[in-house]
Amino acid sequence: MLNKKTANGSIVERVHAVSLQTSKEIQHFGTIGKLPIALESSICAVSVENLNQVLADTKTLADMYKKHHWQVSGPTFYQLHLLYDNHFKEQTDLVDTLAERVQSLGGVSVAMAHDVAEMTLIPRVPRGRETAATQISRLLHAHEIILKEARAMARQAAEAGDDGTNDLLVSDVIRTNEMHVWFLSEHLVEPAAPR
Repeated sequence: MLNKKTANGSIVERVHAVSLQTSKEIQHFGTIGKLPIALESSICAVSVENLNQVLADTKTLADMYKKHHWQVSGPTFYQLHLLYDNHFKEQTDLVDTLAERVQSLGGVSVAMAHDVAEMTLIPRVPRGRETAATQISRLLHAHEIILKEARAMARQAAEAGDDGTNDLLVSDVIRTNEMHVWFLSEHLVEPAAPR
């Protein structure tokens, strides 16, 4: 596919780096640069590791929303198309907030798709198109994964005195994901049975 021929040669032959500069990393992933934020490096390290996990899962969830936005079909197409796109935007905002918190703790945020794919706890979604019910089921499962980890990580951050991370996880991650679960659940054909 990459060696597709054109009038001017293959795409691969025509594409080359104009100027490729290389250097050593200024900070390795998984390390903490000490910032004067009144938190011990060991506390920051735990929060950074936890936040990078939530970040990887949130990036995966955002990608799932965009995939389903493009591929949804059926009688509720219009409503789900708009809902998925709105949730994608809100999850993307969370991604940015999580990455910035990692950086503010002196860490390095996970950023590239291949790294996210290696880290995420959310099961891989097939490439093909699925029914709306299956899409919703997959999204609800992904939200549940994020909510379980965010709740545990928020408690851990609170116990360690990392109020900023606790606040982000509770006020942003948990509340946004709970809202998304509610909106998605209302689209199920069979309402969830009371527990």
